Amino acid sequence: MTTVYDIPADRLIRQVAEELKKNPQIQPPDWAAFAKTGVHKEMPPENDDWWYVRAAAVFRRIYTDGPVGIQRMRSAYGGSCNRGSSPNQFRRGSGSIVRKIFQQLEAAGYVAHGIGGRTVTPAGRSFLDGVANGLKPEVVATAPGLAKY
Repeated sequence: MTTVYDIPADRLIRQVAEELKKNPQIQPPDWAAFAKTGVHKEMPPENDDWWYVRAAAVFRRIYTDGPVGIQRMRSAYGGSCNRGSSPNQFRRGSGSIVRKIFQQLEAAGYVAHGIGGRTVTPAGRSFLDGVANGLKPEVVATAPGLAKY
């Protein structure tokens, strides 16, 4: 069975985002159209579906790195803050975005809150592995070296 580890992250995240759009419990809040993804950014995201892409990326990170908490995910989605003539400094990403995505994934039954942070539930693991298994023929066609998986 193909798992999340066998598929390139960019393709998997794109496909999981498309699948999450179909779930009524994963919806961007009203303020998401105007919000930046962190203090290190100057403008909000240009992609209209950025909420689903971020949710898919967070979901994958919980699968691969879990259990994880909000602070760890903020660090993962942070970046360099331009301070003008002063040297750049690292700033963490938005905690509200990560928190809302965690809450939505929990409501959908894909993630559970436990000791040490959030972990993927068996339903969430099945969902991600199913998407990865569906992408396997496409990945093998473009990268024949992955045929052994």
